[in-house]
Amino acid sequence: MAEEDDAGIRILQSLRGKICEAKNLGPVSGPNRQRDLCTFCTISLDQEEVFRTKVYDKSVCPFYGEDFYFEIPRPFQCLSFYVYAKSVFQRDLPVGKVSIRKDDLCKYSGKEHWCSLHPVDPNSEVQGKVHLEMRLNEVIPEIGSVGQHLLVRIIECQGLPLISGQNCDPYATVSLVGPARSDQKKTKVKKKTSNPQFEETFFFEVTRSSSYSKKSHFSVEEEDIEKLEIKVDLWNNENLAQDVFLGETRVPVKVLQNDRTHKAWYLLQPKGNGSKSKSDDLGSLRLKLTYIEDTVLPSAYYTPLCNLLLKSPDVKPISASAAHILGDICRERYEAVLPTVRLLLHHNRCVPFVSAVAALELDNTQEANTIFRGNSLATRCIDDMMKIVGKNYLAVTLKPVIDEICESNKTCEIDPVKLKEGDNVEVNKENLQGYVQKVFSSITQSSSSCPPLMCDVFRSLRHLACKRFPADPHVQYSAVSSFVFLRFFAVAVLTPHSFQLRSHHPDPEISRTLTLISKTIQTLGSWGSLSKKLSSFKETYMYDFFKSFQEDKCIEKVKKFLDEISSNVSKESSGLEDAVVLKEGEVQKRAQGRKRLGKKNFKKRWLRVTNRELSYHKHKGKEALCIINVKNIQAVEKLDESAFNRKNMFQVVHSEKPLYVQAGNCVEASEWLEVLGPVSRCNEGRLSTFHPSNYSSGAWQCCKSQSSNAPGCKPCTTTVLANLQLDIDCDRETERIFSLLSSNDTKLQNMEGPQREQEDYSKFTIQEPKETFQTLKQLRNIMEELQRQHNIRRDSTAQYGSLEAVDPVRQQAGQRGEERSIRLSVLDAAKHGCSKDACEEGHEVQA
Repeated sequence: MAEEDDAGIRILQSLRGKICEAKNLGPVSGPNRQRDLCTFCTISLDQEEVFRTKVYDKSVCPFYGEDFYFEIPRPFQCLSFYVYAKSVFQRDLPVGKVSIRKDDLCKYSGKEHWCSLHPVDPNSEVQGKVHLEMRLNEVIPEIGSVGQHLLVRIIECQGLPLISGQNCDPYATVSLVGPARSDQKKTKVKKKTSNPQFEETFFFEVTRSSSYSKKSHFSVEEEDIEKLEIKVDLWNNENLAQDVFLGETRVPVKVLQNDRTHKAWYLLQPKGNGSKSKSDDLGSLRLKLTYIEDTVLPSAYYTPLCNLLLKSPDVKPISASAAHILGDICRERYEAVLPTVRLLLHHNRCVPFVSAVAALELDNTQEANTIFRGNSLATRCIDDMMKIVGKNYLAVTLKPVIDEICESNKTCEIDPVKLKEGDNVEVNKENLQGYVQKVFSSITQSSSSCPPLMCDVFRSLRHLACKRFPADPHVQYSAVSSFVFLRFFAVAVLTPHSFQLRSHHPDPEISRTLTLISKTIQTLGSWGSLSKKLSSFKETYMYDFFKSFQEDKCIEKVKKFLDEISSNVSKESSGLEDAVVLKEGEVQKRAQGRKRLGKKNFKKRWLRVTNRELSYHKHKGKEALCIINVKNIQAVEKLDESAFNRKNMFQVVHSEKPLYVQAGNCVEASEWLEVLGPVSRCNEGRLSTFHPSNYSSGAWQCCKSQSSNAPGCKPCTTTVLANLQLDIDCDRETERIFSLLSSNDTKLQNMEGPQREQEDYSKFTIQEPKETFQTLKQLRNIMEELQRQHNIRRDSTAQYGSLEAVDPVRQQAGQRGEERSIRLSVLDAAKHGCSKDACEEGHEVQA
């Protein structure tokens, strides 16, 4: 979650996409230049790795097929994709990378691109920024001499990279360089920090006055000032080893004017501005990316739009509602449906809206056997609703058997055309039948675990289908099975990684097994399919396979299950009392140090959180070393970097000593907080304040209180009591809807424009023009006011980046048009030494 500014405005970022495949991978760098190594991909924000695919088999054209989605919890400059060759006896070898500046991500949004791989050069792997103050005067009072002198003060740096997972020991060299000189000076080393505060000033003689002899005192001619530049390099002090380059920035002296102090932030650049040398063709990577940045205003600004959307279920006809209009105008309907469904879910308005749009679709359905088969607004809403509220239901029902299938890796191919040499089709059929039976039984015996909200929707669908096709006795079941089997369970089996049931896309052989299981589950769950003649199946191998299922009373089991999840009969106690794994992964945990002389170091541990307990283990699958009941968690908060000189740390405060944990990266840290916060938010013993640092040397390092039991010095993160499954940021969802409405403003204008022939509206559902135009008018007024508020925000701050000094004074809300930001410097790329080629390294896109 992003921190709010003084005006309550949040900048929230997210990235979703897919690493599709690579082709023609070139030789890796290093001594072993082999072409056919096993490869994997990583994603980095600047230099911090936040995602990694699994390792794929030897191929110069590997297919990865890995989907990813994560919230981006901090500012960043560059998004990079690396391809590595897995090495057994040495470190993994880089094949190449694709780097995309944040400002250029919009060019890639929503579409697939082939991107050329470029060499991974350590001197180009830079991140962070440096704050400089510079002055060029005839006389500088600090040194009292006459002539042109240069003052350079290096104030601070921010966002330097981690070195081997820990904060670096940075120092800076400041140089005045030109054709005939290079004067260099060095700051002190700052220990264990990514944001060093230097506050050091250096003086350089640029020219002497005419009373001095140039030959004896200075060898630079007066006009050479045009060729001088200030060069600042950042280094990590490695003591006995060679120091590591962290980045540089260059400022031409000629841009400094006399009697003026120039103060600015500069993004660190690669060595030599990232100049590229000729290299082998390293291949290319096919990517699909969608980057979203939401500027979320305070809640009060979204109330009118939120209320209009929440009124949608009550609008008659439903096609004239704001939510339905939004679905009509968006070309990619899923973009509009997800935030709408999340908003309606949070306010308990999803069931009436889904019922209304389903009724509209049924009115236009002519045959019972085609019910809910298209990709309509109704089907999309129900799909997203099931995926949101049914996450734990899937974990309880399918995850154990999916894990067994993926880990046992039995061959299940029964198609004679695809059998490999040596395969036994009867053994494969037996393997597949065993897996299908386990999945089918898990589903049909899971009705007590089905979330009540899903049951409410299924009950409504059943009633509407019976009303629309009263003569068909089976339609009440097909209306429900078309969702719960075909669009929920079967899809989750086919792509378990998309439903968080597995962390990665399965291997091709396992994927084929899951495809066969999914296809079978679809057939078993499709009401009436098993009552057809077996000869109706297209594949002959499926004909033999389904004989056994026909004898196992599958129809009765499906009917009983559908009755239980869609009838008015009260269900038994939910199966969610069983522990549901919400998140697990490897972390660095600080030793508790209960003994006075005990060690207090960090060790790798496997952290696991369920809806009942938090535990850590020496390794995955091992017995728990410590178990904390989630009911005993009093707070879950970020830990200051200064506490242990480590990034991405958080603390779990419970009845005993706090548990201090370091996540692998900023995304992982954010995800742990998002899981642990909601699961413990309703605890009676939650704290209102916490200590953002640790207790050491007899005092809390944040507030210097000497009592280890002293109350916290900082307010805990505000939590809203809500259902764990529906932990939704309504302001953010409403902002996304506003963005979609704004980007489709032309279509809105077409809908509310002057009276036209009906065919002009053919792509929209306008049953009642008067009601529709009234809704459009309300939308227009709300959008104009929200846009005005966004413009105020945009006008009140300086653009942040290497081209401007950023020391903004935030404008108070409502004072539109008055520029209150302090812009101390506006330099173009040539002036601050940032070459366009260096900034756009890795952006070539193949046709």
